[in-house]
Amino acid sequence: MLESERIECPYCGEAFDIEIDCSAGGQQYTEDCAVCCQPILVTTNCDSDGVLLGVTATREND
Repeated sequence: MLESERIECPYCGEAFDIEIDCSAGGQQYTEDCAVCCQPILVTTNCDSDGVLLGVTATREND
């Protein structure tokens, strides 16, 4: 079950869409910004039914 979510890059401030797989529960992974290519730490929060509850995007080294 993929969900599309718009996040804002913590480096350049540009917004772009990412695909999130909620079937695996909450996750934390690194994804490069689609605009400036900086590494973003993406943290997802999903409930036990696979519903996306929230997404945060932070600098990888913060």
